[in-house]
Amino acid sequence: MTVTALVSAKSCGVTTSALAMTLSSTRPSLLAECDPAGGTIRAGLFQAQITAGTGLYHLAVAERAGEDALAQAFASHLVSLDQSGNRQVLPGLTDPAQAPALARTWPALAQVMRVLSDEGGYDVVIDAGRLALESGRLHHTLTPAPLLHGADLVLLVVRATDQSLALARHMTEPLRNELTDRGTGPDALGVLLIEDGPRRAHEVSEALRLPVMAALPWEPDTAAYLAGTGRAPRKLSKSALLGSARTALGHLQAAASRRALHQKYAPTAPAPAALPAPAAAPAPASVAPAPQVAGVLQRLGQGKVDPRV
Repeated sequence: MTVTALVSAKSCGVTTSALAMTLSSTRPSLLAECDPAGGTIRAGLFQAQITAGTGLYHLAVAERAGEDALAQAFASHLVSLDQSGNRQVLPGLTDPAQAPALARTWPALAQVMRVLSDEGGYDVVIDAGRLALESGRLHHTLTPAPLLHGADLVLLVVRATDQSLALARHMTEPLRNELTDRGTGPDALGVLLIEDGPRRAHEVSEALRLPVMAALPWEPDTAAYLAGTGRAPRKLSKSALLGSARTALGHLQAAASRRALHQKYAPTAPAPAALPAPAAAPAPASVAPAPQVAGVLQRLGQGKVDPRV
C-alpha cells in the first residue's frame, strides 16, 4: 500500500484532508498526526475524549526504553476511528514544546510506517503539518523530515486561491531539494488541491511547477465535522469529500506503484571499461526492519482497548 505525507505552507486543511483520506480508505488505514506544532484531532473530532496519556509523545519515551518498547507502545497508543477498528489514528502532540524529544524517534517511526504499508497492507497517511525552514532546508525540529524522506508520496496541500499559491510557491524548491538529497526522489512531490477558490488544477500545477496528484472538493459541512466544529452530516458516508478522498487514494496508489516500477527497472549507466564494476548494493527490500519495529503488526493483531471507553 502507500505511505502518503501531507504538508502545507500554512493551514490549508491538512488534518481535515488526512482524516477524509483515512476514513474513506477501503483497506486498513492509519492516520499519524505528526505535526510538531501540536495535534488538533484530540480536541477537534474526539472532543477532548482522548487524554494526554495517549498519543505521539509517548512513543519518544518508549523508543528510549528498549528494542521492543516502541512496537508495544505504538499499538497501544492508536485510537479507532470506526467500530471495526480498521481505521485508526495516532493522536498528535498536546504541546509543541514536546517536539524536540521526537528528533531521534522520527527515523524509527518512519520504519514503522513502512512496515505497516509494505507488510500490513495499510494505507498510511501522515499529517506532517506546516513546513518550517531553516537556511533554506527543512527545520530539523519543527518538521518531521525523516517521515517525508521515507514516504512514497509527499503532497503539498494548497487551496485554489492566489494567496495559498503565493505561500506554497516558496516551499516547493526546498521540498524538492530535500527529497532529491535524502528522500525517495523529487518525483515523490506533488500537490493535493483543495477546490476552495477560483484556480483550476492546471493553473495550480503551472504556478507551483508540480503535478496535481489529487483534488478534494470544498464541502463545509463535512469539513466542519472532521474539524470538530460541526455535527456529522446526515449522509456522511455519501459525502462528496469522502467520495473524492476514496478516489484520490486510488490515484495516489497508482502513482506510487508507477514510481516503484520506474525505480526498480530504471536503466543504469554502464561502468567505464577501464574501471572494475562496483559491487552491487543490497536491494532495499532485503533489509530487515529494525528490531524495535519488527513486532508492530503482531501487536496490532492482538487488539487494544480504546482509551475513550
